[in-house]
Order: sequence, then structure tokens, then C-alpha cells
Amino acid sequence: MTAKVKRILLVEDSEHDIELTLAALETHNVANEVDTARDGAEALDYLYRRGKFADRPNDLPVVVLLDLKMPKVDGLEVLRQIKADPDMKRIPVVMLTSSREEQDLVRSYELGVNAYVVKPVNFTQFMDSVKQLGCFWAVINEPPPVTPVIA
Repeated sequence: MTAKVKRILLVEDSEHDIELTLAALETHNVANEVDTARDGAEALDYLYRRGKFADRPNDLPVVVLLDLKMPKVDGLEVLRQIKADPDMKRIPVVMLTSSREEQDLVRSYELGVNAYVVKPVNFTQFMDSVKQLGCFWAVINEPPPVTPVIA
């Protein structure tokens, strides 16, 4: 019996941060597969298998790494919709952001975020933080079963 691939959904509008995050996860063999969405609207399309994601596999990510400040739909709204959906509310969501604003932190936790991580500016610290996040949420953490979304 083969283990099921654990997907991570990375929602990030910065190409640089996407590249660094993917490199950190790949370097440390943390995740089998990382899917990316470049804004909140794309993240919701991914989760609900709409538009260009209509044909993606019918499984939900083991964790969502979610940027806060994004175009179209911001991270707080994506978080609100995930946690309000009975089929998705158990997906762990980690806010991975450069925002140190207390209101963003408080609002994220009010909406049900599982962790709030401020992106380190230092390259080595950023790589290490992403490695630890990926290792914990995709390998160590034992999530509850998540019902797949049926289109």
C-alpha cells in the first residue's frame, strides 16, 4: 500500500517568495507536491476546483500556506471562506506573511488560523522557517480526515 501524496497549497503573490518557499521545501524533501495560487481568487478556485483547477485531483491540501496581503481577494477573506465551509474548515491554514500588524494577527486568529508566521527578512532564516513549517504541517502533524470536495 502506497502512502497518499500530501499536497501543500501555497498562496502567494510574490514570485520571489514562491521561489524561495519551493526551494526550501524541495531542499529539505518536506513535501511530495506543492501547488501554488498567486492570489486569493485563484486559491478559492483551486480549493473549489473551478476554472483552470477544475481538473485537479479531488483531494484537499494537507495545509494551506497563505499570504495575507494579496490582490483580488486578500488572505483574510480566503481564510474566512475556508473556515466557514464545512468541507474545508479542518484544513490547517498557516498565515505566512510579512505583516507584523497586531490587527492582522488578531483577525487571523479570530477567523480560525492555525498559525501566524511573520516571514523573516534574512534568507537563511526564511529558508529555515519554511522548512520547519513544511516539516511540521506536512509530515509531523496528524490532521483530521478531510472530506474531498465533490464538484
